[in-house]
Amino acid sequence: MELTIQGYRYMEGLLEFLSGFITPRRRRLFDEVLSRRTRHFTVVLEDIYQAQNASAVLRTCDCLGIQDVHIIENLNRYQVNPDVTLGSSKWLTLVRHNSSSNNTPGALRILRKEGYRIMATSPHQKGVPPEDADINFKTAIMFGNELKGLSDVAMEDVDGFLCIPMFGFTGSYNLSVSAAIILYQAVRRLRMSAIPWQVTYAEALHIKLQWVWNSLKNPEMLEKEYARQFSALQ
Repeated sequence: MELTIQGYRYMEGLLEFLSGFITPRRRRLFDEVLSRRTRHFTVVLEDIYQAQNASAVLRTCDCLGIQDVHIIENLNRYQVNPDVTLGSSKWLTLVRHNSSSNNTPGALRILRKEGYRIMATSPHQKGVPPEDADINFKTAIMFGNELKGLSDVAMEDVDGFLCIPMFGFTGSYNLSVSAAIILYQAVRRLRMSAIPWQVTYAEALHIKLQWVWNSLKNPEMLEKEYARQFSALQ
């Protein structure tokens, strides 16, 4: 949703107000990390049932600077495993799709509306290795669950396939390992390219406000005080 000028003023003022309650060192760290964040790639996890695997993917996304993770919950509900994420989930934007019995088609429609091309990861389809994939387009990289992989609905509606070459007896990589290999290659190539991959000013404003909010013990009370001050000045 596009913000009005008044909305931007409110958010900018709120960010400045809340930032006064965190240390200068943390504010500098937020700016440094935010300069390396991207939404050029996003990750989609469909129906993951092992919390440690999905949580490991979240940790990888944070380490690589990928801001958004879409979580499709059809049969399985995802719970963050704090021992695996080590707090990384609170720095990401997690988008849950769980309003119906089959949330995959709706999630893919939302991603396409946001301008993403959708690439599925599967060891059973003829796909391109991550080092050869076209990274010029905004891309949602989709991973299926640990037992069955991606659903038939997803496999029939994606725009292409990614695969990791394998040279042993085992037929597939572990989910979190597969995500780490593909995402590292994608992000490495992106950062070496001339593609404008950084987040926009509006995106950065939302993300930084989320980070500051998650750093405070009682942000709701502080926002009420800021809203009172903002209203008095109008």
